[in-house]
Amino acid sequence: MRLTVLPTADLGPDGLRALRALLDAAFPAGADGTGGFDDTSFDHALGGVHVLAGPPHEPVGHAAVVARRVLHGGVALRTGYVEAVAVRPGRQGGGLGGLLMAEVDRIVRGGFRLGALGAADRAARLYRRHGWRRWSGPLAALTPDGVVDTPDERGAVHVLPVDAPLDPARALVCDWRDGELW
Repeated sequence: MRLTVLPTADLGPDGLRALRALLDAAFPAGADGTGGFDDTSFDHALGGVHVLAGPPHEPVGHAAVVARRVLHGGVALRTGYVEAVAVRPGRQGGGLGGLLMAEVDRIVRGGFRLGALGAADRAARLYRRHGWRRWSGPLAALTPDGVVDTPDERGAVHVLPVDAPLDPARALVCDWRDGELW
């Protein structure tokens, strides 16, 4: 399957609608209305580069890399944060997620000091196969109220060190954003 890498600006209105439709299909809300892919999560996936499987107006797979700053040991690390990794239902399990992540890895390794992502347990195996490792140290976020610990995220954050030495005895501190911080 051919992959295309495009900045958000090049998706256009039709591409953005098609991307949102893919993400809604890949992350459906539960019967009780919880879960799903909300507007804030969609916003988190925009502003960087998109790895698309299939044509931009009808993708069957997607992953985004957006620039963030993660503080570690007093250093603000240029971080490629991975968002909205999805494969259309019916196409899952055929290796497309691995192809997307191989391209994500190339982008992160080529332009960032660190890769990071928040992963549900069901997706963690895919990321580990590509060299991402579960962060075992403390986590926090730089919020309008200062640095706040985010212990509920422990075990869900994965990192791909590029050239940043990481010490799990020291916290990773993400920058502020609405919705899920990690």
